Amino acid sequence: MRMSQLFGHTRRENPAEAEMPSHRLLVRAGMIQPLAAGIYSYLPLGWRVLRKIEAILRQEMEAIGGQEVLMPVVHPAELWQATGRWQSMGPNMGRLRDRAGRDLVLAMTHEEVVADLARHEIQSYRQLPRIVYHIQTKFRDEPRPRGGLVRVREFTMKDAYSLDADAEGLDVAYAKMYQAYVNVFRRCGIETLAVEADVGQMGGSASHEFMVLNEHGEDTLILCPACGYAANVERATLAKPEVERSPEGKVQEIATPGCKTIAEVAAFVGVPTHQTLKAVFYVTADGKFIFAVIRGDLDVNETKLRNLLGGVEFGPATEAEIRAVGAVPGYASPRGLTGVQVIADDSVHLGSNFVSGANREGYHLLNVNYPRDFQAEIEGDFALARAGDGCVACGTALTEARGIEVGHLFKLGTRYSQALGVTYLDAGGQARPVVMGSYGIGTGRLMAVIVEQHHDEGGIIWPAQVAPYQVYLVNLGRDASEATTQAAEALYTDLQAWGFEVLYDDRDERPGVKFNDADLIGVPVRATVSQRSLGQGGVEVKRRDAAERTVVPPDELAGEIQRLLSG
Repeated sequence: MRMSQLFGHTRRENPAEAEMPSHRLLVRAGMIQPLAAGIYSYLPLGWRVLRKIEAILRQEMEAIGGQEVLMPVVHPAELWQATGRWQSMGPNMGRLRDRAGRDLVLAMTHEEVVADLARHEIQSYRQLPRIVYHIQTKFRDEPRPRGGLVRVREFTMKDAYSLDADAEGLDVAYAKMYQAYVNVFRRCGIETLAVEADVGQMGGSASHEFMVLNEHGEDTLILCPACGYAANVERATLAKPEVERSPEGKVQEIATPGCKTIAEVAAFVGVPTHQTLKAVFYVTADGKFIFAVIRGDLDVNETKLRNLLGGVEFGPATEAEIRAVGAVPGYASPRGLTGVQVIADDSVHLGSNFVSGANREGYHLLNVNYPRDFQAEIEGDFALARAGDGCVACGTALTEARGIEVGHLFKLGTRYSQALGVTYLDAGGQARPVVMGSYGIGTGRLMAVIVEQHHDEGGIIWPAQVAPYQVYLVNLGRDASEATTQAAEALYTDLQAWGFEVLYDDRDERPGVKFNDADLIGVPVRATVSQRSLGQGGVEVKRRDAAERTVVPPDELAGEIQRLLSG
């Protein structure tokens, strides 16, 4: 491709709204162009990168038996209504109606559609296992698109789905997909970290995210530097230290004027924060009041709490709502309350003679013990893991990092197949639900994180496997009659005949502009034809990520370029 004919152009100025290097560089390099908030066009250079990423994805999916399909972007609402996600997805879901008034959905993902396909195609255990995948457009109406291609509203995803007869088959498919993702990211030239993740609205029994560590990432990761434990903070667990227990004392009321926070109460009474109980209040969409109780040295992880409640959505209670149930903000206690749902973190078992609110302004209770003095409808772990907490696996102090999700795996189980009636007949003729898995990689986001990990102050440094072109050919001749230009034109023809993908800078521009654009676009090998190089007997060649330049004779050029691409 000649630069003089390329659709799209490079820019010198950074887009004003760009925060992340990938956003700035992909726009400046003429690879993407914003149309609206979170909606981008891919220009020819960017589209070539995306197609190479997709080729890697297809190869790795087919290596594990995946079969490519293509499913619609527009879905009938009844599929999503049957699984409950029509209601739970909220305003992120794109909804519309056709001319007959039927509700439709813009695809956020394709679990429902795959289940519908399986309902029509799978009848017998002999047709299992199967893996299908496609690379298709998705739409999620993100409230705050950011980071260029990192968080968008319209995007392309490679989503794959496994169909199995039982949980053991799902385990096999999950392991295959996990390794396929490791292969994809390695071939794309990025370093990733697999972490345990929350299943969220997708549902299922287990999930892993592949993360790229990045200071601009929206996800908080909890990591153990000793044993390698890694989890998204939404999922992460911690070792809750046991504390010395003493014989249960009699409940006493004590005046604590002006003490509303855990730290203030603990200091006033003279106890450590782990000997207090923290009260946190929420109200569900249908008006149900939730009283969450956790040991005072811990914080509530709302994702874990939501999972304990079966996915119920809730928000923080107002002061008026707290008082309406008989509790007093800053001095609240679950003891003696009725008509509220009390949820207790399992840390209430790790201690005794706690200090809690007295439901009376300016007073707290001493020697509150569970379950003697209050009961909970639900118990479980909903504590937030933080840096410095002990690792649940080995006890080492945990650390925190920021990350960008580039791939997600889910063991869905039978959630979708049961909701949509997707069954097969086993060897004994009994109908059983198909067991499903779901596996996604956003192709545009993957493109962005490649740039995040491969750039310098001059621009992008594409790994050879995904670069838009392999060679950036620079002609420093001043007009068509010069020997330099004639040599560059001949070399352009030869490089293509030798099988190289070539971006030929034949523009009437100053050398500095051409070299700057070569660095900005980030093609792996630059070949420069100039009077000087010809005088030295060849073509000047350099790798994008190296400073050294070498003049190579014409008969050695193909081998040298291949060596640099492989290096």
